[in-house]
Amino acid sequence: MLNYLILVSGRVQGVGFRYFTWQLAKDAGLMGTVRNLDDGRVEIVAQGPAKALRQFLFSIKAGPSPYAKVTKVQVKEQNLADFSSFEITN
Repeated sequence: MLNYLILVSGRVQGVGFRYFTWQLAKDAGLMGTVRNLDDGRVEIVAQGPAKALRQFLFSIKAGPSPYAKVTKVQVKEQNLADFSSFEITN
């Protein structure tokens, strides 16, 4: 079980990116949160099995639609947290 802090840059706000992320996480059985940051990035905290997280990251890099454009994905491993689901915040 791993916990990643993921920062996504590009055209990722106002294009359904948080909902896309939520659906991916739900389908993969991941726990955590996704939220917009004031600087235009999206912050994801995703926790789950390594294999599921690898597939999740691959899909995040592709983005949800032609309207979104992911230009950079930063990933940092963190300590495990106590999540019971995956939620969209703010």
